[in-house]
Amino acid sequence: MASRKNITVTLWVLQILAAAAFLAAGGAKLAGAPQMVAVFDKIGVGQWFRYVTGTLEVAGGITLLVPGYAFYGAVLLTLVMAGAIVSNLTVLGGSPAPALVLLLITGTIVYLRRNTLKGETNE
Repeated sequence: MASRKNITVTLWVLQILAAAAFLAAGGAKLAGAPQMVAVFDKIGVGQWFRYVTGTLEVAGGITLLVPGYAFYGAVLLTLVMAGAIVSNLTVLGGSPAPALVLLLITGTIVYLRRNTLKGETNE
């Protein structure tokens, strides 16, 4: 059985990796990177959705780094990635693999941080 310290280290590694990915992706959306603008043009609901998605990703990425709030950031980002997978499969036609990997990482964080709801911590 894994020790509490090993779980804590694993959680922080996952949270830092996920935070870096979401801060980069969300930042690119908010900065108006041409590739992001094109993706959201193809989705077809308007560029406002790019700003909303970018804001959610940046906020979630920051929240992953705040002790006591990582669970909530991971829940938010899991939902965002579920939407990204649906968009890839139904509208964009691209591979949903990157979004699926991030969903698995954030879902793992949600699962391992679920004790946050009881007021406990893994810190």
